[in-house]
Amino acid sequence: MAPQSPAERAALSRRGLLKGGGVVAFAGISVAALKLPFFGVDPRKVDPADCMAPDVSDSEMKLIVSNWPAYIDPKKKETSTLSVFQQQTGISVSYTDDVNDNNEFYAKVKNQLGSCQTIDRDMIVLTDWMAARMISLGWIQPLDAAKVPNLHANLIEPLRNRQWDPDLEFHAPWQSGLTGIAYNAAKTGEIKSFEELLTRSELNGKISLLSEMRDTMGFMLKVVGADPSDFSDDEWGTAIDRLREVVASGQVRAFTGNEYIQDLAAGNIVACEAWSGDVIQAQFDNPDIKFVTPEEGLSLWSDNMLVPNLATHEANAEKWIDYYYEPEVAAKLAAWVNYICPVKGAQEAMEKVDPSLVDNKLIFPDDETLSVTFDFMPLSEKQITAYQGEFDDVTGG
Repeated sequence: MAPQSPAERAALSRRGLLKGGGVVAFAGISVAALKLPFFGVDPRKVDPADCMAPDVSDSEMKLIVSNWPAYIDPKKKETSTLSVFQQQTGISVSYTDDVNDNNEFYAKVKNQLGSCQTIDRDMIVLTDWMAARMISLGWIQPLDAAKVPNLHANLIEPLRNRQWDPDLEFHAPWQSGLTGIAYNAAKTGEIKSFEELLTRSELNGKISLLSEMRDTMGFMLKVVGADPSDFSDDEWGTAIDRLREVVASGQVRAFTGNEYIQDLAAGNIVACEAWSGDVIQAQFDNPDIKFVTPEEGLSLWSDNMLVPNLATHEANAEKWIDYYYEPEVAAKLAAWVNYICPVKGAQEAMEKVDPSLVDNKLIFPDDETLSVTFDFMPLSEKQITAYQGEFDDVTGG
């Protein structure tokens, strides 16, 4: 595939297609709106071993995939990664970009998966915390490690050993990203820490934070000296109280999804909490927009391939996973979507795909950058409801 122009890439950002209308990646429906009573064992929890369907992959060369919009290179091109997969394997892929928001998708499938019914998909792609939630509820089928050797050989080290699936039994990262700070260098000086973002007087009313609870509260936990990957209810309370104080001070103009990029470029805000992929897209048009690693570190997240219960083409899904963990294929995909590539060897392969991206640290972070990344602790269903409710109370979500 010939490298696409920056303008083409910027126009087709995954989150770029989700702007407006309140439907943005990682924001969406409040979990508080999905409350269910908790009486001991969650009634939605199932055993994935009891919710298996016969795998008809050998007789039906099909695969049904649900992913986020604009999260794959152009599918109709004969040289696209999807087209080549179909040519190489003979598997016909029905690919739908109907995952607009983690909570929205959860609400759409929870009744079926919670009662051991099919959702008519062989693969879904969801963010870490939602992947963890669905795995904990027993809604996801285990992968056969022998059928995804490239995953186990080529996944980059920082994405291994996740608390919620340390052995890659249930998930395979599709793409990853960093959450940090962005600022407009034409409007303000560099912001070096999240604490500074929250307190610098000349930034009052000119910053935005993310409406995704785990992104923003991960940094708030860091600011109060807690570990986002292992914190107590008391530490959570201290962090949410600190956020409440910041909001009351007028420092925060808004809590947003990815629309912060337009405000940042226009000067309506001068600095913000930001996702790395959005910043890469924005920099094509406005080099004054900078991405910063805060002194507190960077949140590292992934969107993950999962095989839901009662999928009937799991072996075909495993072929898909193994294919996308070939470095050459991964480089081709990363050149289009501009998020962190989770595959070892893809940076070297990028030399032939788009040499201008080989040294882009927001696609291929160096060891120094990755050494300061952190994860957010998996939450129980009760914690999800309580924490999201408190966050929504503070942010107006």
